[in-house]
Amino acid sequence: MMKILNKTWPSMLLGTLLAVSVISCKPKVSDADLKAKVESVTASNPNVVVSVKEGVVTLSGTVASEEEKNSLAEAAKNADAKHVKSVINELTVETAPIVTSTDDADLTAKVVDATKDYPTVKAEVKGGIITVTGSIEQARVQPLKMALDALNPKKVDMSALTVK
Repeated sequence: MMKILNKTWPSMLLGTLLAVSVISCKPKVSDADLKAKVESVTASNPNVVVSVKEGVVTLSGTVASEEEKNSLAEAAKNADAKHVKSVINELTVETAPIVTSTDDADLTAKVVDATKDYPTVKAEVKGGIITVTGSIEQARVQPLKMALDALNPKKVDMSALTVK
């Protein structure tokens, strides 16, 4: 009995090791392959840069909206959900540039409307800059400033305004 056990022991050990190694060996996908898969699902946005390190996908660049940012991160995860460990979403949402008003006649008309409730305030427009003079109560300074800023002039100069 001992001779049989001594002869079969190495075969059993080898068989067990082989079975364990086959079970624990799942196919490993390279970072380059993962990157290619993620890039294929983000290709519709040329401003997105994909990098992958040890299964962790990082997205960077700019997108037009928060929805697009979240959608791209989800698409990256689902490109190969089995092998993408996580997604680091460093995408930034592009904000629309503020267009300043440089047409003095148009801006003057808007300033007249914005200051109509401030009879002690005078505003003049020159070169896209609103210069405010006169006097105003402290509590009304901020609403006036916000109303004038909303017109998108180059600048609102309230330095000559007297605050009571």
